[in-house]
Amino acid sequence: MPLYEYRCNPCGEFEAWRSLAEYNLPMNCPSCDRTATKIFSAPNINLNSGSLSALASSQPAEPKLVTQKGKEPTKPRYQSSTNSRPWMISHAPPRY
Repeated sequence: MPLYEYRCNPCGEFEAWRSLAEYNLPMNCPSCDRTATKIFSAPNINLNSGSLSALASSQPAEPKLVTQKGKEPTKPRYQSSTNSRPWMISHAPPRY
């Protein structure tokens, strides 16, 4: 549900949570019950609050290298080709 801002001439500005289905319906002032006009304002987006800033502050700036002591790295299953054109598998000239 979005939060909309309204202005009542005698009472001033107020905010109201309304569903999208109620977007075009008139809104009455909660104080004087007169019809208020909708104020169009920029959305309030704060990327430095809540869990986003907590997540950023809890993680180190540089990734940490994890190694296992006493274990040698295993040989890779696939190795790069020593030929200059590894995509050419069997295009060698025939041998007689």
